[in-house]
Amino acid sequence: MQDAVTETIGIMPCLDMKEGRVVKGVHFVDLKDAGNPVENAEFYQKEGADELAMLDIAATVENRKTRLEWVKNVSGVIDIPLTVGGGISSLEDMELVLEAGADKISMNSAAVADPNLVAAAAKQFGSERVTVAVDARRNKEMPSGFELVVSGGTKPVGKDAISWAKECQDLGAGVILPTSMDGDGTQAGYDLEFTKAISDVVDLPVVASGGAGKLEHFYEAVVVGGAQILLAASVFHYRLLSIGTVKEYLRGKGLQVKL
Repeated sequence: MQDAVTETIGIMPCLDMKEGRVVKGVHFVDLKDAGNPVENAEFYQKEGADELAMLDIAATVENRKTRLEWVKNVSGVIDIPLTVGGGISSLEDMELVLEAGADKISMNSAAVADPNLVAAAAKQFGSERVTVAVDARRNKEMPSGFELVVSGGTKPVGKDAISWAKECQDLGAGVILPTSMDGDGTQAGYDLEFTKAISDVVDLPVVASGGAGKLEHFYEAVVVGGAQILLAASVFHYRLLSIGTVKEYLRGKGLQVKL
């Protein structure tokens, strides 16, 4: 419900982590190595990233916690805000991740399993430090057409993804990070219908995620999808686009972009 076009837009590269390396797949599978997380983090900060996300994509599936040494190593070389997610399922987990150097935590599966965790986290750490990731796939049986999925996109939960995003706002989340399973890693463009459906029902910053491949995709995420933060991985990891190029393009289109 915020007017993203009048907001200042931020660019957020995402480090998907597995076994200590940055990886990237398509639709959350077929993972390929995309480099060293510390080197990538340093590179993106120099390039002008406004924020950085680091998601331990195997933590929930492997039933373990986020690896804190990765957080320490990455947070130690940057001073832009770092959002960390993956395997965060308790207030204690959040405290450890924040102490390790994260500025914000992102949760998904744990929030769905226990919505009160969102409220407790917002109360203890402040809403601005609590991001809820909303992963979804298309399902005509849901009122909005989008079904919530958890465990790295492996488990549908029979819950409407859009009403869940609204519920997360009501519980005290500070940022919503929607990712469409249908678009992830494809470089075919963000799922604008999904992003817009979420930005229409919340007053929080919405992070567009999953599928950026061309300059116009970033622009569409703002003017069509209503996102204020633009997350991308493949295009940056494989150096198909630079952050500077994306920012220059968006400014040229008349959008306010963080310096």
